[in-house]
Amino acid sequence: MSRILDDSAALDIETPLGGLRLLASGPFLCGAWFLDQEDLGQPARPRPGEAELDVLRLAQAQLLQWFDGQRRAFDLPLAPRGTVFQRAVWDGLLALPFGATVSYGQLAQRIGRPRAIRALAQAVGRNPISIIIPCHRVVGYDTALTGFGGGLRRKHALLSHEGHRYPGHTARARRVCDGQMDLPW
Repeated sequence: MSRILDDSAALDIETPLGGLRLLASGPFLCGAWFLDQEDLGQPARPRPGEAELDVLRLAQAQLLQWFDGQRRAFDLPLAPRGTVFQRAVWDGLLALPFGATVSYGQLAQRIGRPRAIRALAQAVGRNPISIIIPCHRVVGYDTALTGFGGGLRRKHALLSHEGHRYPGHTARARRVCDGQMDLPW
C-alpha cells in the first residue's frame, strides 16, 4: 500500500543497500523509503521545484557521505508527517547518536511515555524518513534484531555500519560484542 503525499516531489537514488526514494515538500525532506518497501511514499508532483530539488540533492549527498563513512550525523531540514505522539517518538530517535541502540522500553522512558511501548513500536514502524530518522537503532530488550520497514537484512547492514555485530539476519539474532566492525558493502 503506497501513500501519496500532498505537495511533495521525489528523487530516487542508489545506495549500497538498494534504491531509496527521497520525498521533499518545499525546503523540507518529508520521506525516505527503500524502493521495495510496502509503504513506499509517492510524490504528488512528478518533478521537484527548486526548493525541493535543493533539499533532495542535499539529502542525497549526506546519505552517500554517511554510507562512505564520512558522516555520522545528518544536518537536514526535516518535516515528517505524523501525529504529535509519532513526532515525539521520531524526535527521540533523532536524539540517538551514531552507533547507539535502544530498546522500545528504553525509548518509551526517554520520551516520557513509559507505558506506551506498543504505541511507540507502531510509531517507530511508521517512520517516514528511513536511516535519517534512525529507527534501525531500535532493537529488542535483549539486543535482538526487530522489525524494520526495509527488511531485517538492511537493518543488520545498517547496524553493522555503526559497529554492531550480529551473527545472522533473523529477528532472533542477538548482538555479539567482540569489538569488530565489518562494513556490509
